[in-house]
Amino acid sequence: MMTEAIRVLTVSILSFAVALLLTPAVLAVLKKFDFKKQIRTVESAPIYSKLHKAKEGTPTMGGIIIWGTVLGLAAILFLLDALFDGSFTYLNFVDRAQTFLPIAALLIAAFLGLFDDILGVLRIGPSGGGLTVSKKLILYTVLSVVGAWWFYSPNILDWHVIHVPLLGNFDIGAWYVPIFMFIIVASAFSANETDGLDGLFGGVSLFAFSALAVVAFTLGRYDLATMSGAIVGAILAFLWFNIYPAKFFMGDTGSMALGITLGVMTMLTNTVLLLPFFFIIPIIESLTVIVQAVSKKFRGGKKIFLSTPIHHHFEALGWPESQITMRFWIISVVSTGLGLALFFIDRFF
Repeated sequence: MMTEAIRVLTVSILSFAVALLLTPAVLAVLKKFDFKKQIRTVESAPIYSKLHKAKEGTPTMGGIIIWGTVLGLAAILFLLDALFDGSFTYLNFVDRAQTFLPIAALLIAAFLGLFDDILGVLRIGPSGGGLTVSKKLILYTVLSVVGAWWFYSPNILDWHVIHVPLLGNFDIGAWYVPIFMFIIVASAFSANETDGLDGLFGGVSLFAFSALAVVAFTLGRYDLATMSGAIVGAILAFLWFNIYPAKFFMGDTGSMALGITLGVMTMLTNTVLLLPFFFIIPIIESLTVIVQAVSKKFRGGKKIFLSTPIHHHFEALGWPESQITMRFWIISVVSTGLGLALFFIDRFF
């Protein structure tokens, strides 16, 4: 077990170093090709536009650093392991049973998010460019259907059990499919809504993937824990440049990739009911968006929040951006700790 812990830490540090070294080059490319954030128009989002107008022109698609590092390391270590007859088995975390699905999810979601970012940069689409929320939800749903089929199909994983902390496992049969779909769509949507302040979603996802690394390691799924560690290392390097004032934004290519991958990992570790603890801030963010939309629709346009997601509400109240981010990080750390405590109580007591 000690050697596996060293392996997770080694890959995490390696990922951090690689991402940190790659960032200046990625940033230079983003600037060269003018991949800059376009702020929504005053007509579509008056408060948001007023608060964030100064950020227009900041490079976006910085999430490439995160998924590019993780996928690059996965490919290189896998190839080196094959070429040198198992000499790199210790560091290689590509495994059919544990990491094929999250790697595939990370890759597919990253490119879908990249496509959306490019539309936004080119101002193709309504409200300043990019896919609408409804079209994003369709994309999330399509991905969730593929994932649900892979998990539930008797010819593949044949998975239809949900673990309830302190109560045990429950075979839910075909209900597993809509639950899986909901988790993936909700994770992706919540991640996208949270990526709105410098360092906010980066920090929140850092804590979530750190928790999943601990969970996977405790369950003996060391390849999955190592992949989680690689993601954590890459996020740390990303945050080095993304904390206030951000040199670049994550973009949908990062938030979509991380959100969907997180959902897949929680299903793989059968800890879906701990996700509200690990991902509490994105869940709150998305709930405020839904509540606001429902209120405007059924209460004659009346709003509950000044602006949503809720971090924009606090901005509108006059909270400094860095203060909102730090406080949301603190809430995330406390909630993640509670989730891990519940996980260990359920497993060992």
